[in-house]
Amino acid sequence: MNILLIGSGGREHALAWKIAQSPELTKLYIAQGNAGTLENGENIDIDTNNFDEVKKFVLAKRVDMVVVGPEVPLVAGICDFFLNDERLKDVTVIGPEKDAAMLEGSKDFAKEFMKKYGIPTAGFKTFDKNTLEEAYSFLESLNPPYVLKADGLAAGKGVLIIDSLTDAKAQLRDMIENARFGDASSKVVIEEFLSGIELSVFVLTDGVSYKILPSAKDYKRIGEGDTGPNTGGMGSISPVPFVDESFMQKVEQLIIKPTIDGLINEELRYKGFIFFGLINVEGNPYVIEYNVRMGDPEAESVIPRIKTDLIELFRAVADENLSEISVEFYNNYVVSVFLVSGGYPVSYEKGKVMTGFDEVEDCMLFHAGTKIDKTTGQIVTNGGRVIAASASGLTMEEALKKAYQNAERIEFEGKYYRKDIGNDLV
Repeated sequence: MNILLIGSGGREHALAWKIAQSPELTKLYIAQGNAGTLENGENIDIDTNNFDEVKKFVLAKRVDMVVVGPEVPLVAGICDFFLNDERLKDVTVIGPEKDAAMLEGSKDFAKEFMKKYGIPTAGFKTFDKNTLEEAYSFLESLNPPYVLKADGLAAGKGVLIIDSLTDAKAQLRDMIENARFGDASSKVVIEEFLSGIELSVFVLTDGVSYKILPSAKDYKRIGEGDTGPNTGGMGSISPVPFVDESFMQKVEQLIIKPTIDGLINEELRYKGFIFFGLINVEGNPYVIEYNVRMGDPEAESVIPRIKTDLIELFRAVADENLSEISVEFYNNYVVSVFLVSGGYPVSYEKGKVMTGFDEVEDCMLFHAGTKIDKTTGQIVTNGGRVIAASASGLTMEEALKKAYQNAERIEFEGKYYRKDIGNDLV
């Protein structure tokens, strides 16, 4: 089977690493990939948001399956493009159609969906430039801290949690009137703040049945102690220690099943990963957000725990017989620690030479912002989030120790990583 994997981050490297282990794979192409994915397949330099360009490549290379890593092509309708093209309609695409991808593409759509199907989530209202005064009044009715969410896609950085009412109003105005997050914040969802521990739960669905994948916890803030601005993710741990059978029964009955049933009822065609961003409030799960793809950095700790052949699972999704497949997981912990560029998530420099790869032991390195320098052949930084050190252990403490030992061994100018991943779970 020839497969095209779309994306270039740590999530895509984790997927490529797992897909490459399958005996069903003939050839894996990654568009555009990074220095790490070169070990698993062939990197392809095409514009993945130009669907005509993707079509030309898929037909030329006789690609059988397209696995979509990031959210942007999904929200833009890459699945619909394939289904509506006579020459592409038989190519399997792992991901939801455009209307279903609105679960991530619009926070307002997702909240209204949850409200309609009785899925537990924080109280909310949505505002735009015509309702700013009403938004200020709504903020005044809430207790701090105040949660502001850009309605559209904002690369994981469109959520603000603010302690001051005055500052919340100013930030709201900046989001809407000054387009702080571009078109994504032309509408803003204001939510009640929920206090608890966040976690992520994932399912793979064929549109009717589903398989629950391992839970994970990610760390979004740049600073230790969860301080500073949000990032694309500074690390993750799987499984989450407090997620027991009782809690997962609540997640499945109150959240997963109603979501799948709602998608079916709304006739929203969905074949792929669903990411449930949850918060545990005194033992009860609430949905913070949906994502319509595998999480990042969660993929770097969840994917290594999946024992079952990933292509086998994707084929079952395509054939709508996922319910007949048994999914097995490794009974271990995996910790992923992200090394990022100095200055991230604001300004940072690229092209920093990376060393220490030959010193890494008993650890998986999932590349994100890396590339090969064509002149020197060296691996250099090519983004804010550079590389994840993912290590496994029988206990969380063992996995943490290995991950941090190897995070120390990789060197590049300006390297930074959080040293408190998992401290809140110990």
